[in-house]
Amino acid sequence: MSDTGESLVVIGGIEGGGGHSVAVLFDSKGNKLVELQGPCTNHWLIGMDECQNRVHAMIQEGKKKAGLPEDLSLKALGLSLSGCEDDATNEELKQGFMKKFPSLSLSYYVCSDTMGSIATASENGGLVIISGTGSNSFLLNPDGSTARCGGWGYLLGDEGSAFWVADQAIKIFIDEEDNRRCPPHDTTYIRKAIFEHFKITDRFGLLEHCYTNFSKAVYAGLCARLATGAHAGDALCLHIFHEAGRSLGEYVGALLPSISKELLNEPNGLPIICVGAVWNSFDLMEKGFTEGANTQPGPRKCPNALERFSLLQLQTTLAVGAAYMGAKFAKIDFPREYGRNSKVFFSKTT
Repeated sequence: MSDTGESLVVIGGIEGGGGHSVAVLFDSKGNKLVELQGPCTNHWLIGMDECQNRVHAMIQEGKKKAGLPEDLSLKALGLSLSGCEDDATNEELKQGFMKKFPSLSLSYYVCSDTMGSIATASENGGLVIISGTGSNSFLLNPDGSTARCGGWGYLLGDEGSAFWVADQAIKIFIDEEDNRRCPPHDTTYIRKAIFEHFKITDRFGLLEHCYTNFSKAVYAGLCARLATGAHAGDALCLHIFHEAGRSLGEYVGALLPSISKELLNEPNGLPIICVGAVWNSFDLMEKGFTEGANTQPGPRKCPNALERFSLLQLQTTLAVGAAYMGAKFAKIDFPREYGRNSKVFFSKTT
């Protein structure tokens, strides 16, 4: 560690999710001192007090593992947390840190996990599409202007997510059983997958998992079995993943009126950062995604054309981007290695 004594400069970043969190600490030269895992830090799920306690505990554990003084104040701490979409509650969270843990950090920057994803991959902004258990999208233009689409949760949205994929399969199965609609393809595989995943023997067994003992994560877990079926060539599974890809692509089309020409004209086209496990099945979604990205599904249209785009996958935790934003907000000169933080896995000229 090159920073010593009174000149010791340590910058922290937190990736906060609904399931787990990640903390990183850097020195002033951009060397990562420590990275560690932690629990959920979504304040809508656990409350602000508990969120603050957990972040504090992670930073203290990180300092201990890095051999740093326990009473050392960070020069800057960036918090990129799920649930931090609103400026007013973000400020409330920040003020809570300053009051409860006055020596934790000299400066705080609080933002959503979507912003952290973009900051990890690019200095000039971009579009992030999250597709894990749920789905969401967020646009950051080079001039700092933003737009969003999705993020409404499984009751109102989550299109193209693992939950959505599972729900589509279950609905198709139930509609066929009720003689309500004919399925687009044979349901033999998905019927078996549903019964095995939920450990049920008939369709009525689903009621417990949808109501009495509902778990979004368990419900969405069916998606993995459907991906296996799609890779094995099952026509219905392939159909569902095609539609999932189209739904994710429509996030791009919906945000197109808000995307700056500067971002569209990047050397590799519009940079789209892809976060979440569903993107591991992009080979099943490629055609549908391209179709969706080339539509403008909403009432607001724009003359800008999506001529080219690139899909990027992060190679590190978005806690790195949180640290970048924390340092920038605190006006600390801090090295950033964007080329190492992400890689392009798909490019398309439309």
